[in-house]
Amino acid sequence: MAVGTKGLAPEQLRDFDDARLVEELRKAKEELFNLRFQSATGQLENNSRLRAVKRDIARIYTTMRERELGITEAPATQETEGAK
Repeated sequence: MAVGTKGLAPEQLRDFDDARLVEELRKAKEELFNLRFQSATGQLENNSRLRAVKRDIARIYTTMRERELGITEAPATQETEGAK
């Protein structure tokens, strides 16, 4: 992944369960808010970080929507594997 957070590559996002995706989305939105605040007050040193965080948010939303539409499935959890 050229731009963005290393831990939020599309391949890695597909391995996260739904709860983890929601948590990552919350953290990314919080970081975006903080970056925008820094930008408005003139304290932001790395403007490219804004773009990277926006792309991370888009990747998370895309993964969530793919699961909603049934294009991809959430990874099997330990509990469901043990029941089989």
